[in-house]
Amino acid sequence: MFSLYKKEVQCYFYSPFAYVVCALFMLVFTLALSQGISDMDSDTLKFSFPEIFYNNFFYFIFLIPALTMRTFAEERKNGTEVLLMSSPLKITSIVLAKFLAVCTVFLLMLVCSLFFPLLAYLSGGIVISTLISGYLGFFLWGAVCIAIGIFLSSLTDNPIIAAILSEGAMIVILFLDNLIYGDLVASLGLYDVLVWFSTQNRFIAFSQGLIQIKDLVFFVTLTIVFLAWTVIAVEKRRWSRG
Repeated sequence: MFSLYKKEVQCYFYSPFAYVVCALFMLVFTLALSQGISDMDSDTLKFSFPEIFYNNFFYFIFLIPALTMRTFAEERKNGTEVLLMSSPLKITSIVLAKFLAVCTVFLLMLVCSLFFPLLAYLSGGIVISTLISGYLGFFLWGAVCIAIGIFLSSLTDNPIIAAILSEGAMIVILFLDNLIYGDLVASLGLYDVLVWFSTQNRFIAFSQGLIQIKDLVFFVTLTIVFLAWTVIAVEKRRWSRG
């Protein structure tokens, strides 16, 4: 599995693709940081880095599909999926290798953004616990989005369609909070169900410096579920090929 993981990571960094995505991530983060600082007034005593993530989820969801759209869809499009399926690796190992490769790129993006908290720490002070929990929450949220993107990429042979489907799914998840407090949800008695699936509500706790077991279990479980569905989808296609 490690050899495939290494190959996948190299595919990202041996081309400009990963660097472009990282640059866009840093651009969005920098603009959000600049806007947050410009909105501060003399009465503002605290500046929250996790709040940058929380207020800019919408922009970040366009970057994750760019990383996941090629995982399986491009393999099918180029005809290399047959070679991958005929390898001695189990489907679970293949899916995990691709998932971990995308997570590595995503993690590098977060590491690059640590420049700003480090600068703030040297110039003044930050709340370390809030910063760590905020980054952890955002990484877990990103892992869920990556798992969703890989699953949708396994269902098509067109990377563009995979990216569009992933963005659509993530937008639905992102704006789930807007549906929670509607009259229709209340009348149908779906409030408790939708609140449980709300990723933004889960991230609020992380942004406040709280790492709760139930939130960790939620993100990890959701990630595992979509990875399991990916394994099933790929395994089904493998058997259909005989």
